[in-house]
Amino acid sequence: MIYLDYQATTPLAPEAAEAMRPWIEDKFANPHSPSRWGSEAAAAVEVARGQVEAAIGLKGGSIAFTGSATEALNWALKGTAEKSSRSRIVTVQTEHAAVLDTCEWLKNRGADVTYLPVGADGLADLEQLRAALDERVLLVAAMLVNNEIGVIQPAAEIAQAAHDAGALMLCDAVQGLGRVPIPQGPDLIAVSAHKIHGPKGIGALWMRDGLEPAPLIHGGGQERGLRSGTLSPALCAGFGTAAKLASERRDADADHAERLWQAAWAALGPGWTLNGSAEQRYRGNLNIRRAGLDASRLLGELRSLAFSLGSACASGSGRPSHVLRALGLSDREARSSIRIGFGRYTEEEELVTALRLIAEAARAQDNLAA
Repeated sequence: MIYLDYQATTPLAPEAAEAMRPWIEDKFANPHSPSRWGSEAAAAVEVARGQVEAAIGLKGGSIAFTGSATEALNWALKGTAEKSSRSRIVTVQTEHAAVLDTCEWLKNRGADVTYLPVGADGLADLEQLRAALDERVLLVAAMLVNNEIGVIQPAAEIAQAAHDAGALMLCDAVQGLGRVPIPQGPDLIAVSAHKIHGPKGIGALWMRDGLEPAPLIHGGGQERGLRSGTLSPALCAGFGTAAKLASERRDADADHAERLWQAAWAALGPGWTLNGSAEQRYRGNLNIRRAGLDASRLLGELRSLAFSLGSACASGSGRPSHVLRALGLSDREARSSIRIGFGRYTEEEELVTALRLIAEAARAQDNLAA
């Protein structure tokens, strides 16, 4: 199996696995217990907290651990709305379902939600954003790096526009952490461990001081009085170590992704079109289409390769990608698109082998259709 689905999840870093092991095996105490063992576990959680905060790299705020980035985004949106008399939310049509579905939930409870379009490059128009802002806007939610097409939104400028209108800015930085710098400006930032070679089952919400959302989960307030539930020291340690590695290796990982990007295009050959901006983009995400391609069939034919048709969260729905539709692609074009994701542990030789297999299978479909 050649793994090329890094946007869905990343391989666990050996260093993260090693950091987790003691807290799974011998040091199993509850970090909220007053015992000596509990205190040791609590100290490990705090080390991990510092590592994740350092990887985010912003001053004037701190994180609370969550069960996932989906929880963090739900918490940010619902908890912020609960604390404010403002009733409008502005977001982007290409956001992750965790944002879009939560906005719909809030809309059904009286919120006014504006969904900004994007251009063919996948980028939001700042002038359209500014025109949509008024004194009723509570929050602007925008992703840093899109999970399906890899384009990088101008998050700093979006945050500034939100602040100029007296609103807050929520940034989904799940695909950005450790890959691109997180800019100054956002007031709330959601991140996830398993997208940066950490374990599944843990995320975090970074909150600017004084702007913490109302609690979403009640029952003990173990996490800073804002989130209830027993933390896993093992998951926290794995997240912390993965975040530290991602920060230390960001430039090296980016250079590796760039080399792989160039090798991938060379291996594919002609006939492929990139979805989204080629310039303002994380290069470890290659979302491409080919005229007439049956992408679902291609996926079924190449069982030795792990790649995807779009977001793992929407796989199996049968619907064309909402992200690709927002770019102006037809249903047929969206269903002719595939997403190739690669990164730190991808070898150039295996990537080239996989892309040649994909290109060969695509040409075979061309011949059948001729």
